[in-house]
Amino acid sequence: MKLTFIGAAHEVTGSCHLIEACGKHILVDYGMEQGRNLFENVEIPVPASDIDYVFLTHAHIDHSGLLPLLRQKGFSGRIYATEATCALASIMLRDSAHIQMFEAEWRNRKARRSDLVEKYVPLYNMEDADGAIRLLTPVKYDQEEEVSDGIKIRFRDVGHLLGSAAIEVWLTEGGVTKKIVFSGDVGNHRQPLLRDPQTIAEADYVLIESTYGDRLHSEVQVDYVKELSEILSETFRRGGNVVIPSFAVGRTQEMLYFIRQIKEQGLVKDFPDFPVYVDSPLAVEATNVFRKNQQDCFDEEALELVRRGINPISFPGLSLAITSEESKEINFDEEPKVIISASGMCEAGRIRHHLKHNLWRPESTILFVGYQAVGTLGRALTEGAETVKLFGESIEVRAEIRALAGMSGHADKNGLLDWMRGFTKKPERVFVVHGEDQVTDTFAETIEKEFSIPAYAPYSGTVVDLLSNKVILETKGIPFEQKVKVQKTVFERLLAAAERLLAIVRRSEHIANKDMAKFADQINSLADKWEK
Repeated sequence: MKLTFIGAAHEVTGSCHLIEACGKHILVDYGMEQGRNLFENVEIPVPASDIDYVFLTHAHIDHSGLLPLLRQKGFSGRIYATEATCALASIMLRDSAHIQMFEAEWRNRKARRSDLVEKYVPLYNMEDADGAIRLLTPVKYDQEEEVSDGIKIRFRDVGHLLGSAAIEVWLTEGGVTKKIVFSGDVGNHRQPLLRDPQTIAEADYVLIESTYGDRLHSEVQVDYVKELSEILSETFRRGGNVVIPSFAVGRTQEMLYFIRQIKEQGLVKDFPDFPVYVDSPLAVEATNVFRKNQQDCFDEEALELVRRGINPISFPGLSLAITSEESKEINFDEEPKVIISASGMCEAGRIRHHLKHNLWRPESTILFVGYQAVGTLGRALTEGAETVKLFGESIEVRAEIRALAGMSGHADKNGLLDWMRGFTKKPERVFVVHGEDQVTDTFAETIEKEFSIPAYAPYSGTVVDLLSNKVILETKGIPFEQKVKVQKTVFERLLAAAERLLAIVRRSEHIANKDMAKFADQINSLADKWEK
């Protein structure tokens, strides 16, 4: 009964853990690394075709984004997740595949112009995403699910994203049962729409995230409705637009929730019927998923609106732009308006077009409602850049740059500790993951001091025996700068080729033709020759 740490170990993104128990191989999350990676991750130590199940905490790409790659390499088992996570993952994985394919096309065009021969291959394509989506298996919150002999799971709401969950996993071998809890991303308290995180009473082992494990959100509760209504009023009086770069899933729906309240209460008195545009196909699809999962995921305040026949994230004057033509038309309308568009850090997508049309206008406001990473256009704007480059053109920044402080989907240090206090029976050990390098160590020390529970921040490749509670393989982080590329042995190359062949064969299931039959005969003939 072993647990191997693969991703989001002393790093924030790329969540992935491997369970080996009851004769099965199980991944908990398989996420894409995003942004700068400090350490090199070990490879999953078994072929993708040997993975039996995936347990998915939520749909964010840093937890789900490599599932199409797993399918491409031969995985054909079930991916268990909550119903809302399955719905969101379906649209987010397709969107990720579209990005991979678009980037490959762009790189190959650029290579052709430079007379480069080597073709860039996307990490995965739409067929791989669709294949992974077909494996999604929805499970209701709080429902115990027997996955196979000796393996049982249950999803508990942690209020981070629609459908997000901590996963309780029971493993039974030789009459001994061990329970592991994977926190996923723990949500912030008092978020609009979503319920506060549920706590769990018992576990033998806990894996807890630490994204904000060394920081506190503002102790002062911000009245976002009041602050936003003031920004809208001031901007509209100047004759400008309020442009909101927003993450398509989660933050966009929160902004719609606030704006509905503003309109209902008539807080923008001079412009009560101001138009609002959501210009992001992904955000539009995600908003529909939110609407369909109200009963299972919304908090009591939002549900009370639903009972009264009110859609918490819809209102008069809301327009959804799907096509590029609809997107372009937004900026031809001179009426003051709100434009919500992705991406949230202004690195790609339609938001860049809206910035091009509004950054130079002193009457407009660019309103940031989420974290802006170092090196992004959003970070440059919030730090006071006077000019920026968009589509090869230098744009003077004359618009007012504002931010709604304190908005976060993650629990801070106190929120994480509050979630840990839910364990009335002390776990045998806590593993701290999903945080920056020093933060994971610091938060592990905090847990030991606060709860007198052994806590440990493992690096990628560390292996723990869950029956004996012993670390049987301890690794240290290998910085990317020290990564040495080693030529693969002939055996490694042959194994990689065999895994690729197996993936192709699995995808050809139910295809009956002469070519496939001839191919099978040739493989068998080659195998017979080598066995002699």
